[in-house]
Amino acid sequence: MADPIDMNRRNWDERAAIHALDTTGFYPLDRFRAGESVFQGIEAAELGDVRGKRVLHLQCHIGLDTLRLARLGAVATGLDFSGAAVNTARRLAEETGLKADFVQGTVDEAPRLTPGPFDLVFTTWGALCWLPDMRLWARVIASVLAPGGELYCADAHPGFYVLEEFAGKLLPTYDYWTPPDRPLEFNNATTCTGDATVMTHQSTREWIHPLSAILGALIDSGLTITMFREHEVLPWQGVPMLVPTPDGWWRLPDGHPRIPLSFSVRAKKGV
Repeated sequence: MADPIDMNRRNWDERAAIHALDTTGFYPLDRFRAGESVFQGIEAAELGDVRGKRVLHLQCHIGLDTLRLARLGAVATGLDFSGAAVNTARRLAEETGLKADFVQGTVDEAPRLTPGPFDLVFTTWGALCWLPDMRLWARVIASVLAPGGELYCADAHPGFYVLEEFAGKLLPTYDYWTPPDRPLEFNNATTCTGDATVMTHQSTREWIHPLSAILGALIDSGLTITMFREHEVLPWQGVPMLVPTPDGWWRLPDGHPRIPLSFSVRAKKGV
């Protein structure tokens, strides 16, 4: 059987090339090159002041949020398993004159490749579903954080991940917990940005992790949960029925029962 991480890496190498062109504006690269630095919505309300903080951005993709953190005053490092994504991130740093380090590697390699210590580990939006084991993820975060350092994570809600839209209705489709050795198999011709480019490596392997696994892993790694929130928006159109919000996010249409589409959590390492 093909290694799922290598399979996903080939897919994300292609995505990086497509996303670097930003034909749809999903990644507002031109606005960022012009000086825009602000986070939007959930992150803007929750992240807080990062000036002077040593920040590790796990699964940084093409480095846009890493460089946003740098522009806000952080000493930023981005880690991603896609070499194409890391190269794109480095080019974006050169184009904008921003200083950040970008390292190619998987999350489990972070203690060796980016040992820190860091004041903040940052990971957001479509990240956790690509990892087979939350326990390993949490141990990595705990190992690279300085005493008193924090994790900030925001991602799609696992309760939403188990649903698919059929005939205008959201129906439970997947088990709430994916075993590490039996990932879900998906085939998507294009990326989530709306770009019509058809990829060669369309097959991916993903995992659904319940909140109990995510939060429990952080607690078991010795971190203290200091904030947990659920939200009714996503930064991408997770299913066709979602409608855009005035600030560029996506929500369920009026009249649909309200369910959380995303969550955010902060966790702190003891001093």
